[in-house]
Amino acid sequence: MTRESSPNGGDGEGDALDPGALADGWRVWSDADNRLVLAYRPDVFDGSEYPPPCMPTIYVTHGRRSRRPGTPRNPAPGDPWVVTLFLEPDVKRDPEFFDGRSEAIAGAYDLAARFARGDVDHRGLYQVPRDAYLDALDELTGSET
Repeated sequence: MTRESSPNGGDGEGDALDPGALADGWRVWSDADNRLVLAYRPDVFDGSEYPPPCMPTIYVTHGRRSRRPGTPRNPAPGDPWVVTLFLEPDVKRDPEFFDGRSEAIAGAYDLAARFARGDVDHRGLYQVPRDAYLDALDELTGSET
């Protein structure tokens, strides 16, 4: 899957992030050469209302990331860029794959917008639902249950 342009309207060469183009509630949490992390409502997932590990995050990585020992940490040049939404460290949406970083960033911005509108079924990602937490996410995103 590819996109025509980066979220800043460029041709993908500059890859400059435009935090102002992110959907409401989303922030650039970190940006490195092979990894970008977007965080949803860090003001709410600060430990007082909800635990930080439950903060929805979108990872944009060059190649798949794994915590397994022996997995190469440096991606090969031909590896795809991967966009993954995490609701918790072990609760994630199936990843989307892109040919380049700018396309992956555009995909991440699109996923963030869909999530913020309530168009991503976050309840369906849980094998064992946590109703109180999911009700709170419904309120934050305006989702209907």
